[in-house]
Amino acid sequence: MSKQSKSSRITVPQIRARKGGEKIVCLTAYTTPVAELLDPHCDLLLIGDSVGMVLHGLPGPVGVTLDMMILHAQAVMRGSEHALVVVDLPFGSYERGPDQAFKSASKILRKTGCPAVKVEASEGVAESIAFLVSRGIPVMGHIGLRPQAMNVEGGFKAKGRTADERGRILAEARAVDAAGAFAILVEGVTPDLAAEITASVSVPTIGIGASNVCDGQILVTDDMLGLFYWTPKFVRRYGDMRGLIEKAVTQYADDVRSGAFPDERETYKLGPKPGP
Repeated sequence: MSKQSKSSRITVPQIRARKGGEKIVCLTAYTTPVAELLDPHCDLLLIGDSVGMVLHGLPGPVGVTLDMMILHAQAVMRGSEHALVVVDLPFGSYERGPDQAFKSASKILRKTGCPAVKVEASEGVAESIAFLVSRGIPVMGHIGLRPQAMNVEGGFKAKGRTADERGRILAEARAVDAAGAFAILVEGVTPDLAAEITASVSVPTIGIGASNVCDGQILVTDDMLGLFYWTPKFVRRYGDMRGLIEKAVTQYADDVRSGAFPDERETYKLGPKPGP
């Protein structure tokens, strides 16, 4: 599929208008080559702070920095022309309040050209979302399982299993919606809670481990492609890229050791000397 012109990139209002309509297709991207492959098929590409675990071997997203997010966002923007590109505000870059959130978000937009950011719905974040939106920065909210809170919550655990927790998550969703977010990522909740959230807000919900009742879906691309031995319960593997890579590398190593690579096809030959 040929690339579309940059003027055809999906916009924030177009995503917002998909509430209750055609499902929104989203995946994560961190590099230019992968963004080029995903872009024609996706409505939204997220540079998630999951990049810390997927590409940098970190145990969680807490070690991800603003500069890391900017570097990967620049790469994804170079490889995409169609999908709306959204960048996570990493841990420590927005929690102090609206001023810090604006400084971080505006730096991302200036340095990358990405049109929107995503924030996890911690205490007081609705105020920061409203502050950003009122100053021209589109925001996607993130509720339910919040990876940046992994140290407080003892890891990555599904949410909404008690009445108090359900009430808190619903309140967060409504607050994020009222603050002006254009979409809400809903992670790690039961289908009934995801349905209640989706019905309670005016903007699209993007599910990850939140059933098919949401207005769209997102997965970590590397999980979906089968690049890891283990994947979460909510991931469907659409490929076995780990197996393909292991097979190719094994064959390469065998060919190098046996002298079968390189052969004449991969070897330069001297041509006739140029005349006087």
